[in-house]
Parts: sequence; structure tokens; C-alpha cells
Amino acid sequence: METPQNSRSSSSSLSMAKRMLSIQVDSVQRWMEDLRHMTEVECMCVLQSKPIGVDEDPPGDLIVTGDHVTRDNLQTLLKRALVVSTELGKMFQRLERGRWQRVHGTAVRANCHVRSLVHEYSGARTTGSHLHKYETALLEKCMELTVITERCLHTEDEYFLKSMKEAIHEILTDVSESFSHMIDTALANEIQVLIKQVQDSEDIFVMENAISNLLSLTQDGPQLCSIIAKEGAVVALLRICRQDCFSSLYALALRTVASICCVEEGTNQLEKVDGVLCLADILTDEGCAEAARAEAAAVVAQITSPHHTSTQHLSSFLESMQDILTALIKLCESASCGEVFLLASAALANITFFDSMACEILLQLDAVHILLQACRDRQRVDTPYSKDQVVTILANLSVLEQSAAEVLLENGIDRLLLLLGEKPSSSNPSEGAACERVQQKAAVTLARLSRDPDVAQVAIQLQAVPRLIELCRSPAERNNSDSVLVACLAALRRLAAVCPESVSPSDHQQLIKPRLVDSFLLCSNMEESFV
Repeated sequence: METPQNSRSSSSSLSMAKRMLSIQVDSVQRWMEDLRHMTEVECMCVLQSKPIGVDEDPPGDLIVTGDHVTRDNLQTLLKRALVVSTELGKMFQRLERGRWQRVHGTAVRANCHVRSLVHEYSGARTTGSHLHKYETALLEKCMELTVITERCLHTEDEYFLKSMKEAIHEILTDVSESFSHMIDTALANEIQVLIKQVQDSEDIFVMENAISNLLSLTQDGPQLCSIIAKEGAVVALLRICRQDCFSSLYALALRTVASICCVEEGTNQLEKVDGVLCLADILTDEGCAEAARAEAAAVVAQITSPHHTSTQHLSSFLESMQDILTALIKLCESASCGEVFLLASAALANITFFDSMACEILLQLDAVHILLQACRDRQRVDTPYSKDQVVTILANLSVLEQSAAEVLLENGIDRLLLLLGEKPSSSNPSEGAACERVQQKAAVTLARLSRDPDVAQVAIQLQAVPRLIELCRSPAERNNSDSVLVACLAALRRLAAVCPESVSPSDHQQLIKPRLVDSFLLCSNMEESFV
């Protein structure tokens, strides 16, 4: 777990703010306040290690109880680690500012929190004691940090403080790295317990709890996903997805795999166990529940994401691409809700980016008809995010010449003009960004398709030119997006080349005749500026 060394200053707690405002700042009172925090942490360290009572669990509950212990250990680690990381981050900031009184107070609190974490976790963990050497080294460094910061309180010698500042920074860096390593190792141990439950248990309830806990952990960031992947979670989860007796766990297991595969370690593990073939089997099995097939589509979307820096894991994907594309387009056609359609269409959109053959296969599978038909069904295409996936696929298909006839046949130009008018229904930034992508890709698709004179004529008849001009001239219509402006200028110029009389002389003078960059600068500066 990363420790923020140069993070921005965190806001103080409400109690600290009240205390700093209400009391006079003198050394005795400040010492008393710091002492109160120290003793509270030390009390927690002692009290939490003492059981309140001893209740023997019935034999039948032993495995489930172990699962709860593991979950509690993970929650304890994560919460305590966040507290310590915050204290260390504050210490870096206060050290840079030379606020020695607070540096020492923070060092004491961090020391106490680390001791509390080690004491609490060492008594509760479900794994071996090989972590002891890491814990001992960390505690020694924390104590060293406390001692050396205390020495800085008793001098005002600037030369001495400057030299000590460098030494403290070095020790603090060591503490941060040691703490991160210890937490990562401890988390890996607890994750191993969950994976062992997934692999070895024959109780579906226990397996489901363990998978749910793994899924919850994946939401805490890519570093945890990397740890989970390295411990073999993808292998264990895909083993479940290959056994009919665990079909009720497919959806949950695949959702967890999709989350883990946001990191390269996850996709590498999936490749090693022929995970793509497993996904293809589930997607093509119409006897599988729709939820399971939707989550399989989510994994496909994840591993084919353009954001992945490595594409080596896609080599085996090409072998199953025909089957996967067929299953995904069928899932789009039969989707019972917007979420299922979104996952299937997102997978299709990503696949069309990395292989041109995918676009040819989709045209053969009547994808244009299926997708445009889905756009007329608000139950399936109900958000800008779904429309973004549809128009992405259409934009990539429009590279192929034969796509123009398909789009015309399905009245697709009319749909593209509707997408050009996509606007957010709320102030949510992600929704606004999705609407911008929809507008941009709709304009790109229109420009590509308008290479065909028949498409261009239909677009002009449907008043595409006035709409494109409005988007170019009105920043509010395009949500002040430069990418939408460039795409609309390109589409407008393509239509004007086919039918020059569709553009007025003044619009032609400003939007068509100049260089594209000059028209862009003109339109991007149209919005009034208030100083």
C-alpha cells in the first residue's frame, strides 16, 4: 500500500480544529493535548488485545467464522493503514515547513498507531508469524523517528536543524517504505486465506462470501488488484467458471475477474489459464444465465480496453474472436436491460479498435441493424454511456465502404443527427463527458459515411448542415468541447464538398474556405469573455 509522501495537506479533524481555536498556544497546554492522544492510542493498543468473553462456536460454524475473521483482519489492516499513511503524509508536510513541535507530535502518534496495528493484527491474523521480522524492523524505525524528532525540540540552532531535517527525511522515507512493504505482505497473507477458501471449500455459501470479499478489495485501487492477481485469484475464479456445479457463482466470479484485470498482472494470469476460451464458452452457451454472460462480456471489455499498455494477452483472443463477436451481438439484441446492453456493447466497441477484421465480421452479423434498432428501445439504450458505445462501433464500422449502404437501409443518418444533439440530463461531469464523446463520434461517423454521395445527399436533406453549423458556432451546444468542434468542422466540410450550395456564403467564408485550424480558432473564440 502506497504511503503518500508529498500529498496535499489533509484537512484536520473537527475536534482538532476546535481545540486549536479554543485554547491558548503555550507549551504546557500543547504537551497535555498531545499526551491525551498518545494515551488514547496506547489504551487502544492494550484494550483491544484483551477478550471480553470466551464464547465457543459450534463446530458447524467454524469455516464461516474463519471467513469473518479474515474479512475483519482485512478491514482492520486497511483502516489502520489509512490512519498511519495519513499521519506519515502530514509529517512530510510539517517537516518541509520546519514545524518541529508538530513534527514530533505527529511522529509520536504515528508510532503509537503503528504499534497498535502490529499488536492488534499479530494477535488476530490467520496466517503464520513470518511477518514478525518486518514488524520488528518497522517498530524500531518508528521509535528512532520519535527519538530524533524529540531532539529537535530543544534547540534553535538553524544549522543543526537543517542537518537533522535531512536525517529525519531519510528515516521517514525508510519508515514509509517499510510500512508499505509490511502492509502489502500482510494483505497478501489474508488474500491467500480467501483464495484458499475459494479453491478448497465445498460450501457454496463460504465460497460466495470469499469471492465477495475479494471483489470488495478490488475496489480499493490497482495496487490491491495487483496483489490479488499475483496470489492466483484469477486462476481460482476461472476454475469455478469451468464447473457446472458452481454455475450460480459464475456472475460474481466473473465480475471479480473483470475488476482484477484492470491491471496487467490480472490479464497475464487470465492468458496463462486460457481464460479467453473460458469466456467464449460462457458467452456462447445460451443455457447460461444472462447475468453470467453479461459479466463475461465485462471481462472481454476489460481485457480489450485501449487503455491497456500491453496487448500480448490478446494473441489467443483472435482465435475465438468470431465466436465471441457472434455471442456479443446476440447479447445486445436480446438484452433485458440497459446494464446488460452496456457491457456487451462496450466489449464490441473495444474489439473494433484493435482488429479491422472484427468490423468486417460485425457487418456480416447484421450489427448495424441490431445496434440502431436497440437505439430505438429506451429500455436497452437508456444512457449516454450506452450511446457512446453504439456510436463508437458505428464510427469504426464506417471505415468500411460497404457500411454506408447498411446505415442508409436502417435510416441511420437520422439517428446520427439525433446523437449530435445529445445533452446531459444532470450536472454530473462524467455524464457531460459521455455526451461530448457521443457528439464527437457521431460527427466523425457522419464525415466518414459522407464519402458516399448518397449518404451526403440524405444528410443534407435531413438538415445536417444547419445542425453542424450550430455546433460549430455555439460553444454551449457542444459543451465547450474542442474535440466536438473539430469533428463538426470536418463533417461540415465533407458535406459542403458534395453540395456547396447547402452552405450560405458567410458560413462558407468562415467555416469552409479557411484552413481548418483557422476556422477552429475562429469558432473556439466565439464565446464571450468576462473579466
